[in-house]
Amino acid sequence: MEENLMSVREDHSFHVRYRMEASCLELALEGERLCKSGDCRAGVSFFEAAVQVGTEDLKTLSAIYSQLGNAYFYLHDYAKALEYHHHDLTLARTIGDQLGEAKASGNLGNTLKVLGNFDEAIVCCQRHLDISRELNDKVGEARALYNLGNVYHA
Repeated sequence: MEENLMSVREDHSFHVRYRMEASCLELALEGERLCKSGDCRAGVSFFEAAVQVGTEDLKTLSAIYSQLGNAYFYLHDYAKALEYHHHDLTLARTIGDQLGEAKASGNLGNTLKVLGNFDEAIVCCQRHLDISRELNDKVGEARALYNLGNVYHA
């Protein structure tokens, strides 16, 4: 038992040291790896550290906001999910990333649906659909239609 605690302590120390020395992108990639492995709480910690370290690459920052929103959604912290999906949408619009705007709108729509804000969810899902059609993004269009259907079904 004591050996396991030492291992956990060493692992925690490594993570703290890693977070302090790593770049924004490295932290975000570790957060993504942790979320994919099922540890979204640890993933969120790395994503938030990545935001704190900062980057001038606004597309990367937008992706981190999106991943934070998705991780919080998975953790059922819908208020935080909404906050980060709003950040993602604002940043995507600021940098003129239409595909990012479409995805952020879809993520916002899904979060608003879970929160019971159906009218706002429909607006977001419709925006996702409109942009996807403008971009001739068939996968995005299919996702938007699916999400829109889910809102109407709720």
